[in-house]
Amino acid sequence: MSHSRIEDYALIGDLHTAALISRTGSLDWACFPRFDSASAFAELLGDETHGSWQLGPLSHSSAPAPATHRRYVGDSLALESTWVTTDGTLQITDAMPPAEHDAHIPHVVRIVKAVSGRVTVRSCLRPRFDYGLVRPRVSKEAGERWLLVAGPDALWLDTSVPTHVRDGALYSDLTLSEGDTVTFTLTYRNSHQGPPPVIAPEAALAMTLAYWEGWVSRCTYQGEYREAVIRSLITLKALTYAPTGGIVAAPTTSLPEEIGGERNWDYRFCWLRDAAITLSSLLRTGYRDEARHWAAWLLRAVAGDPSTLQIMYGITGKRRLPESELPHLPGYMGSRPVRIGNGAASQLQLDVYGEVIETLTRARQAGLGVDETAADLQVALVEWLEQHWDEPDEGVWEVRGPRRHFVHSKVMAWVAVDRTIKLIESGEAAGPLERWRELRDTIHQDVCERGYDQQRNTFTQSYGSRELDASLLLIPQMGFLPPDDGRVVGTIEAIQRELSTQDGLILRYPTTGETAGVDGLTGDEGAFLACSFWLADDLAMIGRTEKARQLFERLLTLRNDVGLLAEEWDPRRRRQVGNFPQAFSHVALVDSAVALDRASATAQTAASPTLTLRELGQPDSTAGPAAGVYDMGPPPEKAAAHLAAPARTADGETQ
Repeated sequence: MSHSRIEDYALIGDLHTAALISRTGSLDWACFPRFDSASAFAELLGDETHGSWQLGPLSHSSAPAPATHRRYVGDSLALESTWVTTDGTLQITDAMPPAEHDAHIPHVVRIVKAVSGRVTVRSCLRPRFDYGLVRPRVSKEAGERWLLVAGPDALWLDTSVPTHVRDGALYSDLTLSEGDTVTFTLTYRNSHQGPPPVIAPEAALAMTLAYWEGWVSRCTYQGEYREAVIRSLITLKALTYAPTGGIVAAPTTSLPEEIGGERNWDYRFCWLRDAAITLSSLLRTGYRDEARHWAAWLLRAVAGDPSTLQIMYGITGKRRLPESELPHLPGYMGSRPVRIGNGAASQLQLDVYGEVIETLTRARQAGLGVDETAADLQVALVEWLEQHWDEPDEGVWEVRGPRRHFVHSKVMAWVAVDRTIKLIESGEAAGPLERWRELRDTIHQDVCERGYDQQRNTFTQSYGSRELDASLLLIPQMGFLPPDDGRVVGTIEAIQRELSTQDGLILRYPTTGETAGVDGLTGDEGAFLACSFWLADDLAMIGRTEKARQLFERLLTLRNDVGLLAEEWDPRRRRQVGNFPQAFSHVALVDSAVALDRASATAQTAASPTLTLRELGQPDSTAGPAAGVYDMGPPPEKAAAHLAAPARTADGETQ
């Protein structure tokens, strides 16, 4: 059974699928040919019998030795792992050559080099198709090519290294002296298509490095946290399914939110709420083509009857994502069940309407040339929402218990109506303007009266509840209330008191008390990393910039050695948990970095009015509020007036 920590993995990918490689050099997770295909390597969720490819120095112990150090080669997705042994130094470079066309053939290239001394190396290739269930037939084809085939799936191994079959696996043992280099290339092909073309590994690596170097060169972010931002943007790009523009939440399924627990979900799909923050991050860092592609995916996916809007879709826009369990897989460190598909796709989550409309608003403001039917779609969504906004729903965290009147859902319903009113006011759409202005006021009043606890001076998770919820941190970021509103400051402070871990990170909601089992499950979970980034943004918005920066930099220390984040952080075990790497965490990191740089630029501009944002190294074409994770769309007039004024603390002192 795999005992590698989640953060011990590194990601490689080709914009169609991805693979996870451990510190020991074992490829323990990969699905071919797409992110949402069945896995060919699933040791991550079981043991080596479920599919793995171990490559590294031959260990004298029963367990392979971890790499001494590893890194990505420059600003790329090519992984370089180095072992310093008593016999010599070995270096392995792993890459998947990227391509953005439908006819792409996935390749995993592994280049092994003896840097010094004399090192004995072992490769053990043991794929198991259909999530570890199917053992392929192994045969040697023309020349030196090995074929591993079962049903519709086939893998071809190209290597000049002597290789033999044992117990359904391909073994290669060799000894390399200083300067020696050998290569392995594994290629996926549908079994009926015959052998794929042979590629040159060194040329494939060079192409991979050139692709990522060119892509990173388009980034406009030049702020203080450029290294972390670049790595996060590369990760987001790696989670993109290039043919459609859809971005998966993570390339994995069932990595647990609690080690040994049952909070194990399939994240290889595209959540609509991720569209809003992802689009904003891409636009603000110079990636307009990716943002345009993502917006086009969104319009295709949500086309049709607004009443059938889903919270998530497949990478091609597919709607049916039936959830099932795989009892043959023991799960990561015994975390069961292992699930594929996601039953939450059919939930009612009213906040998604606000997030879709926020995305369309941002795309329009950025001049991305969204489909001309987008305005009609937006109006149709609000027509549906007008009749249903006051219903209970499952909320942003996809609870699997009873529906509730979640405050965040109501706030995002307000966002949907507010942005559509502005669209109508601009003359780009037609709709019942006065009626919807009244609706906007009604929703706002309803939230402030029923979702606010006057005694504790905080908004609550749902109407009638005393519990808190980290999604309340988005209230000022969405422009629902200005950051210096006493209720906003009170909510931020209450979340800091009641949802903070011992590390000062933020839980999504309490898992004890009245909210225990709100998602229909037992057990605990870690601090949700995106929520902790949201707190940093809110602190910056209310003028507590130094506290915001301290929290942000603490979050940066939780990244693994190659800069990757999972969904959550377990403060007791002090390790990452949840699916990995997680797009939501990396988007939140990018947005927080930009927000902190902007806060610094604003402070410097206030101190020296003649200094422009461009002179401070910040883009001068940013739109929306001065900070925030979403940072999309103008805030209401009251908030806009605040943004031009000095920030104030809870006791009224100007910062």
